[in-house]
Amino acid sequence: MKIKLLLVSVLAVALAVPMLASPVRAQGEGAVDIIAWAGYIERGETDPAYDWVTSFEAETGCKVNVQVANSSDEMVTLMTEGKYDLVTASGDASLRLIAGETVQPVDLSKIPTYASVDERLQGAPWYTVDGKAYGVPYQWGANVLMYNKAAFSEAPTSWSVVFEEQQMADGKSNKGRVQAYYGTIAMADAALYLSVKNPELGITDPYELDQKQFDAVVELLKQQRELVARYWTDATSQIDDFTNEDIIASASWPYQVNVLAAAHAGDATLPDIASVVPAEGATGWADTTMLGAQAPHPNCAYLWMEHSLQPKVQGDVAAWFGSVPVNPAACEGNDLLGAEGCKTNGIESFDQIKFWKTPVKECGDDRGDVCIPYADWVTAYIAVKG
Repeated sequence: MKIKLLLVSVLAVALAVPMLASPVRAQGEGAVDIIAWAGYIERGETDPAYDWVTSFEAETGCKVNVQVANSSDEMVTLMTEGKYDLVTASGDASLRLIAGETVQPVDLSKIPTYASVDERLQGAPWYTVDGKAYGVPYQWGANVLMYNKAAFSEAPTSWSVVFEEQQMADGKSNKGRVQAYYGTIAMADAALYLSVKNPELGITDPYELDQKQFDAVVELLKQQRELVARYWTDATSQIDDFTNEDIIASASWPYQVNVLAAAHAGDATLPDIASVVPAEGATGWADTTMLGAQAPHPNCAYLWMEHSLQPKVQGDVAAWFGSVPVNPAACEGNDLLGAEGCKTNGIESFDQIKFWKTPVKECGDDRGDVCIPYADWVTAYIAVKG
């Protein structure tokens, strides 16, 4: 009887003591606020198969709040508010964020899976300054030429279709039927095209343009302005335009291509959309999850950065967005990405992509400080768009 009473007493005490939080949950502050590109952070609302948020929230107790941004300039502006923890910044924003002290160095020892990141991305110059990492890589890929198959007899091989007027296979001109990206960094697409079309300009890096080269890019953009029906500002608007507005070609991201191709597969009356990297090559993005200088929830932010590098998460993001994982282990055994997913998304094209970076006066070669800085790019691009 004494033994029974003792067991009852022990059980009663045990039930009266609340369960301790797990070590992971105890580290968090209950939330993490992230600025991200559309399609980068999914919780299964669009497709239940694509959800890398719910499990994180359950494990850590950190609720993920996402603010979608449509351009690098918008990301830089939002981060200056100081209320966001993280931002998935592209190379044309990352150094600006570092220079503006809007983000802070990260302690990589708190992100053990960083050691598994593709060696080509570890310590990359677009997020590492003076030996300090200001974030961890997230995904990378090319800016592709998206096109409506109905307007082409075969896949286009040049960016000329979005820069020069021409008759299409459907008997109509491309004038008023193409789009261009709203962001200033889209000027690099024109520079890349001119580097092949007009080699006498001597453009070797589309982000390092001297005055003569820059002027030629501006003239090409003015010519393109006569063709552009609308500058697309976000992924959703571009998807709508290709679906409803007879847009036939534009620079785009693989995410929009995937969404439109899936829509056509489900309804053959919708436009049949595909994409290609033309002969001139492509600009691209290598995005970094960066930690805000005034991050309100740094512990949850670190937990998310570690979570974001897990092979399952990396593979799922790549499958959804059409990007390339930064953790090569994601290319193996991911059901959504598939055995050939990394190859399909361009993992072998790394050396051919001109990744976005912030233009500065220092050309990076023997020309010295004669290149046109980003502020002048902004002024010129606004003038072209009108």
